[in-house]
Amino acid sequence: MDNKDTTHSHLLSFLNAIPPVDFCCVYGSTLHSTDPGKSTMVDYILGVSDPLQWHSENLKMNADHYASWMVLLGGAKLITNVADKLGVGVHFNPYVTWNNKMLKYGVVRMHDLIQDILNWESFYLSGRLQKPVNMLVDNLDIETINSVNLRAAVSAALLLLPPKFTEEDLYAKICSLSYMGDVRMLFAEDRNKVKKIVQGQFDLFQSMYKPFLEEYEGKDFLRFSSSKNQLANISQV
Repeated sequence: MDNKDTTHSHLLSFLNAIPPVDFCCVYGSTLHSTDPGKSTMVDYILGVSDPLQWHSENLKMNADHYASWMVLLGGAKLITNVADKLGVGVHFNPYVTWNNKMLKYGVVRMHDLIQDILNWESFYLSGRLQKPVNMLVDNLDIETINSVNLRAAVSAALLLLPPKFTEEDLYAKICSLSYMGDVRMLFAEDRNKVKKIVQGQFDLFQSMYKPFLEEYEGKDFLRFSSSKNQLANISQV
């Protein structure tokens, strides 16, 4: 078994420790790590039909994953209400240690996930899904639904780019959409974060957005030319 298969199996194995989910993806450095044993944080997004029921079941299995005050003051009902009324519909359990790995996972209602993908209602998970992710469970075909989100991301990026730009510029602009207005990018976050994400996962961005770029080229919205470093130069027509 090669490193990629080993990593995939390891990521899937965590799902055996929690209640069933309808959707699961992982994102971040895990996607392009060449060392499955490296101690990097693993980030999961979990989609479930009923968060209240799911958290109730998960509290019986993994109460230590949650902040103790939330468990004591209200349990699953409080956890769900805080996510829905004070957050963007996602509850995160961070700094979970499992099988000698550190991970965090966010739990979202499937209805809310789909609405954000289609309508950018909070632009929280839709922005995440504009970047490469590894889908481990996809019972409702979110991958196909997400094509609406990807097409919209390309269109928004093109409106923000000059008439001529590189392929890397395009992916960087798409990647930066979800960080616009994020004050962390002004202070705490690495200001080269977007560039590092794109350069570290360039092939994955290409595979995600190639169908839309080819479609736009076929409709004469875009023109492509090769550069010395094999990256495409793109012109808006």
